[in-house]
Amino acid sequence: MSVAVINIGVGNTASVMFALERLGAAAVLTADPVRVAESERVILPGVGAAAAAMRRLRGELREVLLSFTRPFLGICLGQQLFYEQSREGNAAGLGLLRGEVTALDGSARLPTPHMGWSALRIERENPLLEGVRTGDYAYFVHSYACPIDDATIAAADYGRAFSAAVARGNLFGCQFHPERSGAVGARVLRNFVALPC
Repeated sequence: MSVAVINIGVGNTASVMFALERLGAAAVLTADPVRVAESERVILPGVGAAAAAMRRLRGELREVLLSFTRPFLGICLGQQLFYEQSREGNAAGLGLLRGEVTALDGSARLPTPHMGWSALRIERENPLLEGVRTGDYAYFVHSYACPIDDATIAAADYGRAFSAAVARGNLFGCQFHPERSGAVGARVLRNFVALPC
């Protein structure tokens, strides 16, 4: 099975590629629209600013992602880019999911970025989270977060509740970094790789 990991220059692609290699997945790091379109699965990783990422997701690559019908996973910023809008730089997202990505409210007790381990709360069953339970911990690094809505399959809390994982149709997202989340993250990636095309 082929997995295209989108290379837009703002992701932690090396750790994602290594995690997929450990699972035995045939992954390629690419920004080539043709290779992406031919892949059985796509992963959009990301660390950094939404506006900068969206500037790199343009032209034919953007069109391929918007029309991709097989399993498509967004990680961290990648999940945020699924939404219509981000207040980070007032960036327009891909618009695959409705809603707006907003800043976490930092404080002395809860500084931003939210960096570290937080417990997941399963909101509804989904194949992406098979074997993951409420109370399992995942690793987060983010200052902005996606809303709780009908796409939410898992939530987490950092000053407020936010979508830790989302799913709708062929779209799946993790605000946390599965490639850095130990056994829980490995299970999520294994589940994604096993999804039917």
